[in-house]
Amino acid sequence: MTKHKLVLLAVACTWALGASAQWQWVDKDGRKVFSDRPPPADTPQASILQQPRGTARAPVPAAPPAAAAAQDGGVAVSQPAGAPPGQQAAPAPRPAGKDEALEKKKAEAEAAEAAKKKAEADRVAKARADNCARAQQAKSTLNSGQLLSHTNAKGERGFMDDATRAAETRRADSVIASECGPAAAR
Repeated sequence: MTKHKLVLLAVACTWALGASAQWQWVDKDGRKVFSDRPPPADTPQASILQQPRGTARAPVPAAPPAAAAAQDGGVAVSQPAGAPPGQQAAPAPRPAGKDEALEKKKAEAEAAEAAKKKAEADRVAKARADNCARAQQAKSTLNSGQLLSHTNAKGERGFMDDATRAAETRRADSVIASECGPAAAR
């Protein structure tokens, strides 16, 4: 019984060795490729992620696209490794072009983002215009020379003296300078 288990273990190990003899690389489109064949000759060594141990990279002749397409009525077909000539593998998947649904969703998302930014810019512009108008009105009132009253922190009513009037005028001027000019780049 133990010999039987030992034979099964040896067979399982040999299958695992065959699975480890795989190539992995990143193709020119940025996709990860897994194969039992080495990558095309034009693949840079830095793009090869894994290769079987003890094997040197042998260049794989790349069939011209027109010749490959002519073999199967426009569908590129490759021959499996070790297969007799004439036997062909399943058609190789064609690289997909632009996904129209994905492009449409991307355009909609960009449009929504642009609308959101425009709404935010409009809100900020309206707030700036309102702040500018209020500051200009306050400065006009402060410069009128009339006796002005204000309420202090205790809720008591008092009149503005010249120092308070000058401080409020400076504050109104700073608000006018920041809100009434062109918007600062953010």
